[in-house]
Amino acid sequence: MKLHREGYGIIAGALLISLAASLLNVYYLYCFPLIFWTIEVVLIILLTLIIQFFRIPNRTSPLSELDIVCPADGKVVVLEETTENEYFNDKRIQVSIFMSPLNVHANYYPISGEVDYVKYHKGLFLVAWHPKSSTDNERSTFVIRHKNGQSVLFRQIAGALARRICYYSEKGQLVKHSEEFGFIKFGSRIDLFLPLGTKIDVKIGEKVKAKLTRLGTFQ
Repeated sequence: MKLHREGYGIIAGALLISLAASLLNVYYLYCFPLIFWTIEVVLIILLTLIIQFFRIPNRTSPLSELDIVCPADGKVVVLEETTENEYFNDKRIQVSIFMSPLNVHANYYPISGEVDYVKYHKGLFLVAWHPKSSTDNERSTFVIRHKNGQSVLFRQIAGALARRICYYSEKGQLVKHSEEFGFIKFGSRIDLFLPLGTKIDVKIGEKVKAKLTRLGTFQ
């Protein structure tokens, strides 16, 4: 396991703040053991949570080129047929994955192919499970065209705590499934819009893992 580069500055800042708070705690409250140790434990827990948020586990995807790979760790919160209105303007199968602050937050390409569309949208910071978060929140949208001619749209969506979406995709770029394309800081969700007829292999409420879980298969 390693730490994501997006976390280096935040982790360094958290370490400095924790150290300063701990020194002040020693100076002012060492004579009050209960208060002193309560504060020390809280500081350690907060620092541990920040560090674990930016962890990147070592994983190798076992899935094939026809599989649609899960792009993020989390839980499936939406699985339905709906109309995608930003790019395709047609019916698609929507799969949404909610990422809690305890999940790994690196994001990976769900399929291999060429990047046909990249667009960042400013927006609100509604809770990630809110029905309008997909269209009203800050978000970034991507479309990848597979070599079989089918395309998948996926979208990073900021949540109430997520205040920065990072992505590394460019239009025209050739990418492979399970390669990293971005990172969302502190809790959010990803929506995918798959072609009708896609064989879906997950269900509502299922916990999924990036690069390892197969969301579906092209037909």
